[in-house]
Amino acid sequence: MRTRRLILVAVLAACALAAHAASAETIVSKTTWRGADALQISNGTVELVVTTGLGPRIIRYAFAGGENILAELPDGGAGTKTPWGTWLPRGGHRLWVAPEAMPGSYAPDNAPVRVERNGDTIRFIQPVDAGSVEKEIAVTLAATGTDVRLQHRLTNRGSFAIDAAAWALTIMRGGGMVVVPNEPYASHDDALQPVRAMTTWAYTDISDPRWTFGPRFIRLRTDAARAGSQKIGVSNRQGWAGYVREGLFFVKRYDWKEGARYPDFGVNTETYTAADFIELETLGTLQLLAPGASTEHEERWTLSKVQLSDLHAPDDALGQALGVTR
Repeated sequence: MRTRRLILVAVLAACALAAHAASAETIVSKTTWRGADALQISNGTVELVVTTGLGPRIIRYAFAGGENILAELPDGGAGTKTPWGTWLPRGGHRLWVAPEAMPGSYAPDNAPVRVERNGDTIRFIQPVDAGSVEKEIAVTLAATGTDVRLQHRLTNRGSFAIDAAAWALTIMRGGGMVVVPNEPYASHDDALQPVRAMTTWAYTDISDPRWTFGPRFIRLRTDAARAGSQKIGVSNRQGWAGYVREGLFFVKRYDWKEGARYPDFGVNTETYTAADFIELETLGTLQLLAPGASTEHEERWTLSKVQLSDLHAPDDALGQALGVTR
């Protein structure tokens, strides 16, 4: 009898392990997004949709069956005309070339992309664009949980060297707030030197009520009634920035490389809004790319559920609600 019980326990344990393994499997399936071919990547907890018929764009990141934290713009959003054709934002996450320039940053990306899979990593490789740059986003979804690793790569396919940085831009679903951490506080007696750079644009107005500059965080909110643009960039050594909207907290994690060159007066984190449109952007290091050379930039994403009803809450209350300790 004891032997039978031990066998039964062993069988049940094996079944449990098999069920766990099955539930931890990352499933990739074909789908479409607004008529364009796409892939859905899911581990049962979260799901991503990445376009392959154009872009690429990571157009969806959500808990399985839940609300998309990324924007999906009506009719692809307001197009930008370039000598090479019209570029459409569409929404979601994309890879650009920094520093921003016309037409180089706005090269249209309307053609199908090449897809290559190696284990759990899927590479989405855009055809060489009109500016002679090849863009690639490699996506790896963890077998469990919400972690996603994105490896962005720019390759110079032209005949001349270019000074460029990988620029990872994510259009968030409107109605929420970007949160960028400040560097840790220290008194004047203890810290005589500056700790970060902050870049502004000609249209930046830090008195605009969409901004909140607190002791721990810089915040930028959307406001559908305010069409004017706002943007800043900061040299962020804290390794993360996020976006909170209606109980969801999206976080990007990325590295600061001390001593490296960064675009836009030395910043690696930027945020932009106009009306209900808002972006959370990170930048890799500036590199002089000879023909055939590449530069890379990694982001690591997570998504969590939080309880935050007031986007104007004091910094300490915001940090507690978001589970941010510094």
